[in-house]
Amino acid sequence: MILALTIAILAAGGVYLVLQRGMLRIVIGMTLISHAANLLIVAIGIPAWRGEPFPSITDLSVAADPVPQAFVLTAIVIAMATTTYMLTLSGLGRSDDTEPEEVADEDSPLQTLGRSTTNAELAEDEAHLVRERARRAHQHHADNDINKEAH
Repeated sequence: MILALTIAILAAGGVYLVLQRGMLRIVIGMTLISHAANLLIVAIGIPAWRGEPFPSITDLSVAADPVPQAFVLTAIVIAMATTTYMLTLSGLGRSDDTEPEEVADEDSPLQTLGRSTTNAELAEDEAHLVRERARRAHQHHADNDINKEAH
């Protein structure tokens, strides 16, 4: 009963966290769901009464099945790698999709690989590029007009 309750709490907590906003909560929720699934597989592989793991003392027919344990060991390694990958994605990715548009449009620092840039600086850079393109286009048209007058 305690094992079933533990599996239910892990699964429910994982589903709750996956449905929340924020990448870290989603990653932790996926990890909890993975732990619940692993515990369920181990629980299925254990008979009602499990004897001592010594073959000379206990009959092998009542011992725990090693195949689910091997599956769980493999699943733990895969879950660790997946969790690491999800944490990397959440750390490097932008998370403005979890905020309302009003908050995302405000001036907030964006951290990208050690560079810190604010939305105002990005807008200033974009305005500078637009002015530079307009200046070059105007200069190009002026040069064409001078060339036409010369011929």
